[in-house]
Amino acid sequence: MTTHLRVLRPAPKVFAFYDGRVDGYRFAEGENWVDDGALSLGIASYAIVDGADALVYDTHVTVQHAAFIRKTLADAGVKNFTVVLSHWHLDHVAGSEAFADCRIISNKRTLDHLSRRKAAIESGEYSGPPVINPLVLPTQTFEGRMQLQVGKLRVELLEANIHSDDATVLWLAPERLLLAGDTLEDTVTYVGEPENFDIHLAELDRLWALRPERILPNHGDPGIIALGGYEKTFIRANQQYIRMLKRCVSEPELRTKPLRDIISAPLEAGWVNLFAPYEAIHRQNIEVVLAAKLS
Repeated sequence: MTTHLRVLRPAPKVFAFYDGRVDGYRFAEGENWVDDGALSLGIASYAIVDGADALVYDTHVTVQHAAFIRKTLADAGVKNFTVVLSHWHLDHVAGSEAFADCRIISNKRTLDHLSRRKAAIESGEYSGPPVINPLVLPTQTFEGRMQLQVGKLRVELLEANIHSDDATVLWLAPERLLLAGDTLEDTVTYVGEPENFDIHLAELDRLWALRPERILPNHGDPGIIALGGYEKTFIRANQQYIRMLKRCVSEPELRTKPLRDIISAPLEAGWVNLFAPYEAIHRQNIEVVLAAKLS
């Protein structure tokens, strides 16, 4: 299961554990959330490490992936593990069993989402196979913001409503580094809550105001992640796409345009890169937006 999992080093004391975007590779036959929502697009979990301490940001798509992360960090000298969940979606929490003996932190909304769906996730009724059983829940929650010490590094956990209403991003202020979870995505965001678009846009302005110099998303180009991540204009690219989706409601001619045309300006500027599977994600996004009957 971890054959294509690679370890990237985007910044000092930061590990990225990246899987997916491999031609011809599938986790399993048939429809499943691991392939369709994660590996087909590429997905990373991260670890911030200083000495014997590590903060693991998301537990990846299987327990085997999470066990690989834990062993890699233990082999590098880590003895104390803290897990932070970026949000409740399955491709970010699936490996939590491998850290069941550790402190697992999320914001309160994430715990609420997981608690309500726990039985359905463990049985496979929610999103189908593969099941996550047991689903290990967070052991500690916060609201708004929280500060953690990882060795000598100070990491801020910031709650946000972007992509999902329970997002948590990590902000390393001295390093000007933002670990964005799914709040930012290359090529385009995966829409699940279009009714909150205006909130998402305002919250993205809040991330812009942090003035990050580098951004590491969970879904992005492994080459860019390996070289240190995206520039802050990545935020503007995601905002531009959300605004274009909103326009699709009143401008039907936009609905049939190829993704390349919809995001031509950010592509030409190099803020994001076109990855072909996102054309299908874009078509799905339009359907979700139209079904929401936004005014």
